[in-house]
Amino acid sequence: QVQLLESGGGLVQAGGSLRLSCAASGIGLSRNIMGWYRRAPGKEREFVALVSSEGTTNYADDVKGRFTIARDNAKITVYLQMTSLKPDDTAIYFCYAVKDASLYWGQGTQVTVSS
Repeated sequence: QVQLLESGGGLVQAGGSLRLSCAASGIGLSRNIMGWYRRAPGKEREFVALVSSEGTTNYADDVKGRFTIARDNAKITVYLQMTSLKPDDTAIYFCYAVKDASLYWGQGTQVTVSS
């Protein structure tokens, strides 16, 4: 059974930084994709970033240059380093994983950016 456990959310002032972590269990070491979506208050869930097990990354346009996604394959953990945070980045951030055409979600972690 695949489980994703997020950590690292919190409250930060605009311009500050946070690092989110997502530790996966039950997913194995073979090819997979892990990443993050977010859902801001009153909005639909939107893509933030992803990284494949081979290290290929992709970012949403509004986080490029500010967020960096990385993974530790030995720990099967993905990280999202967020810098230059803006109030518009306030959202629940959800970790996800795709493995063998199956999609898995974490429970989400709240990120709040104050102005």
